[in-house]
Amino acid sequence: MTEILYSIDLALFVFVNHTLQNGVFDVVMPFLTDLNHHWPARILIVALWILLLVKGGRPGRIAALLLIPTLVVSDQLSSSVLKPLVDRVRPCHELLDVHLLVGCGGGLSFPSSHAVNNFAGAAVLAHYLPKWRWGFYLFAGVMAFTRVYVGVHYPSDVVGGALIGLAVGFAMVVGAEAIDRWWKARRSHAKPPSAEEAEES
Repeated sequence: MTEILYSIDLALFVFVNHTLQNGVFDVVMPFLTDLNHHWPARILIVALWILLLVKGGRPGRIAALLLIPTLVVSDQLSSSVLKPLVDRVRPCHELLDVHLLVGCGGGLSFPSSHAVNNFAGAAVLAHYLPKWRWGFYLFAGVMAFTRVYVGVHYPSDVVGGALIGLAVGFAMVVGAEAIDRWWKARRSHAKPPSAEEAEES
């Protein structure tokens, strides 16, 4: 069974990394996969985060603030826990004739931290800003796809990473909403009774 799954994974990797290869993707995919390394993109991301915090209303503020611990948890879970545990070598380190468009890096393969982090963030944003949820998931999916196209991850790395990221994002939302309910209940109990309530008692 393991060999069959690996054969499917390898066939999908070859399809994305070789069969879909074209001049446009060869320019666009490396740029997208390293988007956070480009200063204009960093500035835009920070600007959008501030805009969400200031103009997004209560849902936007919660989403913006919750993104910080969510990405910290997802990144540490992926890089420091799961990758050493699984210890899978990247395709660009073990396969011949990989169409490699970025540095292979010394990191491990499963799960793709790009997929984990982007889908964790998408889950948080989609919950609080449901109007744009498909845009968030589409962006996360494209970022995950780039990792296979540029040759540094197997398809199962990004699919597994996406599922892990979604789980982290949903868990953070559930935790945040539980804290919010606890805080509201605490405030309602601490609130002094109104004049009418005092007369009735």
